[in-house]
Amino acid sequence: MNTRIASLSPIPFISPKLAEPRVFDDAVEAVDALIALYERNTGFLIDAFGALAKGAPVAGKYRAFYPQVAIETTSFGHTDSRLSYGHVTAPGVYTTTITRPKLFRRYLIDQLALLMQNHGVPVTVSESSTPIPLHFAFGEGTHVEASVSNALLDIPMRDLFDTPDLNNTDDLIANGEYEALPGEPAPLAPFTAQRIDYSLARLSHYTATGAEHFQNFVLFTNYQFYIDEFASWARGLMAKGGEGYTAFVEPGNIVTHAGCEKPETAGTVRMPQMPAYHLKKDDHCGITLVNIGVGPSNAKTITDHIAVLRPHAWLMVGHCAGLRNSQRLGDYVLAHAYVREDHVLDDDLPVWVPIPALAEVQQALESASRKSPAMKASN
Repeated sequence: MNTRIASLSPIPFISPKLAEPRVFDDAVEAVDALIALYERNTGFLIDAFGALAKGAPVAGKYRAFYPQVAIETTSFGHTDSRLSYGHVTAPGVYTTTITRPKLFRRYLIDQLALLMQNHGVPVTVSESSTPIPLHFAFGEGTHVEASVSNALLDIPMRDLFDTPDLNNTDDLIANGEYEALPGEPAPLAPFTAQRIDYSLARLSHYTATGAEHFQNFVLFTNYQFYIDEFASWARGLMAKGGEGYTAFVEPGNIVTHAGCEKPETAGTVRMPQMPAYHLKKDDHCGITLVNIGVGPSNAKTITDHIAVLRPHAWLMVGHCAGLRNSQRLGDYVLAHAYVREDHVLDDDLPVWVPIPALAEVQQALESASRKSPAMKASN
């Protein structure tokens, strides 16, 4: 047995002092409390790991917990079934764990404010009982094992810190299959903190860009010339001052700022499986374009991960064959639904459930295409 842990029987848990629950009726204050609690707990894990990596003696298993936010309603009086978000459907206690609150700050403020407004109740910020895995405390792109000393490598990482647990990283809530046990709170969000952290790490791996660069309007394509045209257009915008956009980010997190003709860093990057390009705005309402390659499995994989960012809308941009005799080369075609013959979603969504395109998105695209200079010229 390694002498650094020989005396630890059983191994004690070492954690930050448990934070007292706090009640808020202001969304900004609630999110600030979530940020402070998250940074305190992740900082504890990072500092503990750093000390051990430098040779400090092991005192036990180091553990810190995700923050959580909860609301409790007692009446159906404020429930509006027409709302698609920012409300709960029935009286009860609802809670969700929170990760990366700085990244999701605007989203969290909007959602918590709507919950308070729609139900007339405050929110409670506290510590959850879900440990933060060490790897997720560091964030995406960090190779934890590569930072440890040789002595620490003799001890299994799971003996010292919590590590990602895929058994609890699922889409039961988002798929509508989660059933809370009697007495347990209902879920307040479609994704748990650990599920979000897992996807943020995979996004960095698949797209070679950080999660903070993704925008609220996402385009998917499997044609490189769309990528080339988008990148050329975006670089031109940056050279002209941005025209409302602040930066253009390419794989490898290579950033060209508005007003610049070249990126702030140069170099070649090995293309990832699904490279992403981001034309950014300060409010995240810019455009992200992802080359998903060929195959519906890629499409499902990347959308499963981007979904945790809660984008406003996403679209697949591609080609179509001649569906009607009236169509001409270059016509703009809006799909009405997703054909299920590839069977990719069968395990998550029964084949008898239709998957239509969102009417609001269809109408917005049709309206925008009618106003475009190209469309006016063709008419």
